[in-house]
Amino acid sequence: MSGALLRIEHLEVRYGDLIGVSDVSLEVPEGSVVALLGSNGGGKTTTLNAIAGLIPVHSGSISFRGEEIAGQKAFAIVRKGLALSPEGWRLFVQQSVENNLMLGATPLHDKSKQAALLERVYEIFPRLKERRNQRAGTMSGGERQMLAVGRALMSDPKLLMLDEPSLGLAPAVVESMYETFGRLHREGLTILLAEQSIELALEVSDFATVLQVGKSVLSGTAAALAQDPQVQKAYLGVD
Repeated sequence: MSGALLRIEHLEVRYGDLIGVSDVSLEVPEGSVVALLGSNGGGKTTTLNAIAGLIPVHSGSISFRGEEIAGQKAFAIVRKGLALSPEGWRLFVQQSVENNLMLGATPLHDKSKQAALLERVYEIFPRLKERRNQRAGTMSGGERQMLAVGRALMSDPKLLMLDEPSLGLAPAVVESMYETFGRLHREGLTILLAEQSIELALEVSDFATVLQVGKSVLSGTAAALAQDPQVQKAYLGVD
């Protein structure tokens, strides 16, 4: 196993007097797929947003490639090689597909990479190339998910964070998306995946961390957690 690309220790995030997450710790080894599991409201999205610099960290540590990034601005974190494809996509719906993708390339230090990155995204998602001039707001849910992931890839990340990528999508679309994630992983991309579908996430991941009410309560290999009685009972509906 390679060293940790991302390490989180005792993360706490607050929204005023409300606690979003109270004690989250996890590691993402370089070259792996790590699943962040838990029920709705468990703290998955808050954790990813804190890593990405979209919300402030109250206490704890977030290190990426050995550098502490907690408290840094989102644009600075993206430039370090960490990108988030957010839940709900957060697209510029009045802009074209290609404009949305090019906005994802804004953090690049080397702007000469833009053309090659765009062609790579179009090769991964041919549907986006077909609809490059279409407004993002007129696309289907599956197409918007492709666009959100494609936009994240335009920053040329070393770690891609995916927040609920199967949410609201038809099973055939989910299967296609996960085939794409598998390809990206085989090509060397490290992935941190927050997913509502526990079985699906454990199937594609190397490691997993389970959150409950803002705390990490279980961590281990995905295979071990899939057999863990606590996980089976709480999340897979198996007694």
